[in-house]
Amino acid sequence: MLMDGKDNVRYKTFSRRAALIGGLQFAAFTALASRMYYLQIIKSGEYTMLAEENRINKRLLAPLRGEIVDRFGDVLVSNRQNFRVMLVPEQTPHIEATLDKLSRIVPLPDRQRARIIKDARTSPSFLPILVAENLDWETFAEVNIHEPDLPGIVPDVGDTRHYPYGPDLAHVVGYVAAVSEKDLEGKDDPLLKLPGFRIGKSGIERELDQELRGRAGASHVEVNAYGRVIRELAKDPGVPGAQVSLTLDMEVQKLATERLRGESASVVVMDIYNGDVIAIVSAPGFDPNDFNVGISQKKWDALLNDPYNPLLNKSIAGQYPPGSTFKPVVALAAYESGMIDPNHKVFCSGKYSLGSHDFHCWKKHGHGAMDMHDAIMHSCDVYFYEVAKRIGIDRIEAMARRFGLGDTLGFEVPGEKKGFVPSQGWKRATRGEPWHQGETLIAGIGQGFLLTTPLQLAVMTARLANGGKAVTPRIVRKVGSELDQHGPYPELGFSQPGLALVRKAMDSVSNVPGGTAYRSRITEEGMELAGKTGTAQVRRISRAERESGVLKNEDLEWRQRDHALFIAFAPVDAPRYAISVVVEHGSSGSGTAAPIARDVMKKVLERHPQREIAMRRSNEWREG
Repeated sequence: MLMDGKDNVRYKTFSRRAALIGGLQFAAFTALASRMYYLQIIKSGEYTMLAEENRINKRLLAPLRGEIVDRFGDVLVSNRQNFRVMLVPEQTPHIEATLDKLSRIVPLPDRQRARIIKDARTSPSFLPILVAENLDWETFAEVNIHEPDLPGIVPDVGDTRHYPYGPDLAHVVGYVAAVSEKDLEGKDDPLLKLPGFRIGKSGIERELDQELRGRAGASHVEVNAYGRVIRELAKDPGVPGAQVSLTLDMEVQKLATERLRGESASVVVMDIYNGDVIAIVSAPGFDPNDFNVGISQKKWDALLNDPYNPLLNKSIAGQYPPGSTFKPVVALAAYESGMIDPNHKVFCSGKYSLGSHDFHCWKKHGHGAMDMHDAIMHSCDVYFYEVAKRIGIDRIEAMARRFGLGDTLGFEVPGEKKGFVPSQGWKRATRGEPWHQGETLIAGIGQGFLLTTPLQLAVMTARLANGGKAVTPRIVRKVGSELDQHGPYPELGFSQPGLALVRKAMDSVSNVPGGTAYRSRITEEGMELAGKTGTAQVRRISRAERESGVLKNEDLEWRQRDHALFIAFAPVDAPRYAISVVVEHGSSGSGTAAPIARDVMKKVLERHPQREIAMRRSNEWREG
């Protein structure tokens, strides 16, 4: 049958539409086939690798932190097992009920409990959450016993920092603590984001944090589509941190700590030739283990409110007037100026008048006629008032700086303070006032604006004893296998006859009857020390009080008592070690500080043979 015209038009229209749709279908099929060919053939290698990466996760493992030891290998800081408890949220139907049961074994303060619940809600349910750590063995064992009744609770064993000597070394080695938001600023180290990871916050732990930290390891685990671990495929434990060896002799450190028990004080002992710090104690200390595990608010408040300020490292950051321990510096400045004949005698009547002001000697009725040697031996203030007036503050300042005062010394323990040495220019520039001659007199006996640290006093003494070499202190002996060598030290250009005079006078201070430290001498032959006492006022004594009678230190409240200081070197005939002792409000340098220095120095000298043998074996021995 023939189609009419209308049917013919419809047929043609249908054929064009069918052809168009077929063409589109063919084009779509061709594009799809091409894309599949591109993905499955051309890009198959790349996507296979991406799929593999999605299946296998790489997880960082914190390396074992390096140990810190003393010069003989005695372990000062180590790692120990960290017994902890984890919670896997998906494995417990009721988190709060589980925590209620657990709290009967492990105390969970409200703040800690709230943190656990928050983490459980915001983290993937299959990831373990830290509940508690640093548990004792008995508690950890009890958790293991009750584990079947604690769904979702997983006992675990990790590593944590351990400080076996606690407060005895807190200011030296410092402590580690959790990473804070501030620690993360500007850093992209993924280790810092690991749960429970700790970094050095003070002391050597902070100064050598990178060396002690080591290199991170990695665990390669197979996971499913939800990220849950199926199995561990490979493990790289990483590289432990380097062992750090300090110059300390722990036996001396322990004795010095014991001698400062109950005081707010400091002791520094150093080798006068190579700068090795044999002992450095700031008392009282604190327990760095508390910071590692997370210090309680109660303990923190107690540390902050303690009048003895246990958080301050007094050895490097405590700043004190040096008192009469500064007189050897003034004496050498006078000797080198040529303005003072060391044999010239100054008469001490007990006071020195300048205009309408009287400057008093510590000995009320005076010492009589004093030359330079006798003035150091008897610590005559009037003699040094006269000397300071003649040579002026600028010569005193210049000599003090040559001895290392008024600046930091590059010590490896963070927090070192500069102290302060005044000058005419400083006062004019900062206060807009002229320097007064009375201020020079006060500086001549180590008072007024002058401030020093115990570490600086030890360095000052070392430079006196070693013939004028610019020795600086060090406490890091070795990092890994690499020795940290200091020196040789340059000469400071001191007058050798002047140094000899000062050393002889310090010998008399300790070893001649009448010397201010004679009662604290070392009597063993070959161990004799040469010293200088110091007593620094912390309050002003009024004219009225002097007329009525100056109050004794024991009649004053603790904070109003004088600081007690002592410096020394030993042995007298062949100096090797220098020591400084500062006892806050200790009343008397001769009565309080000198006996401590004697006992500590005697211990140092008794242990010297072992130290010398150790140094020779490690090729460290040198005389500067």
